[in-house]
Amino acid sequence: MGGGRTVSDPATRAATTPAVRHYGPVPGTLVVAGTPIGNTGDAGPRLGIALAEADAVAAEDTRRLARLARELGVVIGGEVLSFYDAVEAERLPRLVRLLADGATVVVLSDAGMPAVSDPGYRLVAEAHALGARVTVLPGPSAVLAALAVSGLPSDRFCFEGFAPRKAGERTRWLAALAAEPRTAVFFDSPRRLAATLAAAVDVLGPDRAGVVCRELTKTYEEVRPGSLQELADWAQQGVLGEITVVLAGVAPRKRVGEPEQWAAAVQQAEAAGTPRKEAIKEVAVSFGVPKREVFDAVIQARRLP
Repeated sequence: MGGGRTVSDPATRAATTPAVRHYGPVPGTLVVAGTPIGNTGDAGPRLGIALAEADAVAAEDTRRLARLARELGVVIGGEVLSFYDAVEAERLPRLVRLLADGATVVVLSDAGMPAVSDPGYRLVAEAHALGARVTVLPGPSAVLAALAVSGLPSDRFCFEGFAPRKAGERTRWLAALAAEPRTAVFFDSPRRLAATLAAAVDVLGPDRAGVVCRELTKTYEEVRPGSLQELADWAQQGVLGEITVVLAGVAPRKRVGEPEQWAAAVQQAEAAGTPRKEAIKEVAVSFGVPKREVFDAVIQARRLP
């Protein structure tokens, strides 16, 4: 199969290209390649070598791939296949067949890592099932870049993909983050950002901290921290570019009181006409303890003489 040529000299290639060892029942190799999220200068030399020497390249956008190759000074000699959402299922059999025949296949998205809110994870799963070698060329990540510059806690975080398009789904999605203690990172369209942030104010409250990162690594990069209300007001003016949002998690409430106090508070709420289930929920929130513990305290109090 085809093998392209890179403009890098042989010494550089020898120093940066790891030896490929095939193992398992299938000799093919799938290379999951990260690409720059904006600035082509962030691409490592191994990316250019992989593109030049691959038997096939599966790209989310073949036009962007061609531009990236030109900027890296690379000639792609292998087969190039488009690999975006609408054709992913159609392309899988061809790519799996190439791997089965011993080919080296590179998969890459428009920016960042394939399979992270982009096509690729099905191909990776198929490669593993086939017994092919799967390796990675790590590259820039909008998720980690935004998290790093946000100034929000990064010891524990979750990635939520793209914010939902429809208003109802978006509200339910935000409600699921209302009690999330981890910092949350998600992508959004510049056309929908204002609506997402306005909904976040309604669901999560105006004072929740967040950071909007726009055009990371590009000429007009902007990192804007603020409360959700401040960010929503800013977004109403119109926003352009690639958007990554970082949302602060909810700080755990300090536990207060003892089980006897929780049970007494529930009893008082019930006496005032609040249904027991609702009373337990309110007391749990008020005292900063799980509902199950309040329920157990109520049951234990009823058993006491």
